[in-house]
Amino acid sequence: MAKYGLVGKNIDYSFSKQFFTEKFKEERRKDSYENFDLACIELLPEIINDLRGLKGLNVTIPYKETVIPLLDRVDEEAMKIGAVNTIKVLKNGKLSGYNTDHYGFAQALIPFLPIKDKTALILGTGGASKAIAYVLDTLNFSYQRVTRAPSKSLLTYQDLSEYVMKNHFLIINCTPLGTYPDITACPKIPYHFISKDHVLFDLIYNPPQTEFLKRGYAQGARISNGRVMLEQQALKALSIWRSKGV
Repeated sequence: MAKYGLVGKNIDYSFSKQFFTEKFKEERRKDSYENFDLACIELLPEIINDLRGLKGLNVTIPYKETVIPLLDRVDEEAMKIGAVNTIKVLKNGKLSGYNTDHYGFAQALIPFLPIKDKTALILGTGGASKAIAYVLDTLNFSYQRVTRAPSKSLLTYQDLSEYVMKNHFLIINCTPLGTYPDITACPKIPYHFISKDHVLFDLIYNPPQTEFLKRGYAQGARISNGRVMLEQQALKALSIWRSKGV
């Protein structure tokens, strides 16, 4: 019986445990999946050492970047992205890190292509946003990152003028704003400049339609939550855990 789990902070809301438990049940496997809610990522070695049969872990907010120094090996793509969301426990006990978020996002974005123009705004600068940027680079999108703190290289929410909004047609929310239970929160962007030519993508999946998506839909935009992305990245993680070798 193989054991898997999710590492993060305040992760009671996460879909991973239910998703993998149902997946294992469908496959008639006795594998198990557990949440590991850690106050700090430095507690990860205790989980690894105490749990016999552990084969793999998912990593979520806020540890996708800070987990990297604790790993013995990091996949080339994950290193380029600068974030890890999947850990494989090798037979010798060493930890190998991967990123499957970029695969999940690419698969979820495909049905919305083509977009009027290959221009995007990435809201947020955390580990998930780096995987999004990696995909957009691969697809030859031009994009701007948006953050709350003033920065020479990034836009702030105050910089989102009519011109900026009307010239960036894909807007991806990589922030936790709007996640259950704080479902009335949303990124502070000028929604009245959104049109039917826009696509709004929210990495949040609970609730299924966030305030961010509701406001975009009201303006005629096409919208998507993060459910498909999460399912696809989870299946990719499972294939990594079950693969032979590194």
